[in-house]
Amino acid sequence: MGRIALMFAMILLPALSMAMTPDAVQTNTPVSKELKQQLLGTPVYIQIFKQERVLELYGKVGSQYRLLDTYRICNFSGGLGPKRREGDFKSPEGFYSVKLNQLKPDSHYYRAINVGFPNQYDRDHNYSGAYLMIHGDCKSIGCYAMTNAYMDEIFTYVNAALRNGQPEVNIAIYPFHMTDSNMRNHRDSTYINFWRELQPGYAWFEKYHVPPNVAVSSGQYVMNNSPVIVDPAAASKSFLALSKTE
Repeated sequence: MGRIALMFAMILLPALSMAMTPDAVQTNTPVSKELKQQLLGTPVYIQIFKQERVLELYGKVGSQYRLLDTYRICNFSGGLGPKRREGDFKSPEGFYSVKLNQLKPDSHYYRAINVGFPNQYDRDHNYSGAYLMIHGDCKSIGCYAMTNAYMDEIFTYVNAALRNGQPEVNIAIYPFHMTDSNMRNHRDSTYINFWRELQPGYAWFEKYHVPPNVAVSSGQYVMNNSPVIVDPAAASKSFLALSKTE
């Protein structure tokens, strides 16, 4: 009997360990091509991950947001970390929003979406810069450059959502998928305290599939009416803290 129990334990423990790991990035499966076409005009949400060089476009289905497609970022400049001053060639990180007047269908770089840098957070920290875009033409000096084909599709969905009544499209720009293990891997970065402010927004969307409600208070990002926890010992508990504010 003891040998049988041991055999079951050897089989089940690896599976249980994987199932209990909260840190793994869950693979999002895009909706079908048919549903994607039907969702043109629905509210949309964008996530950008620098290190992975991907832009994710989500569309609202019912009360949650589903992945419409993932697009490879052709080019961005300046490496990881937020943009702080004009001329540093950095591409921004943080939480931004796009209104209809920020769309540039006749951009020099094919089509462009002005992400809205500097936002309130950036202004509170005296960061400088302007005309930071998601655009085509695959060339970047501080922007997120896509192929023209990808940009055409992203622009079409954002434009349709805004013209169909969405007041603004939120864009979350992260240095990487902000799992606890990735945060530990970058704990010695000079940007780690800033990244700890971004992590709860990532965690909120991973759990609820709804964009976080982001504001800026006293020079810090505030999520869903709850101040962001930036203490290193408490950072891993930020997900739980946000869950209690729902």
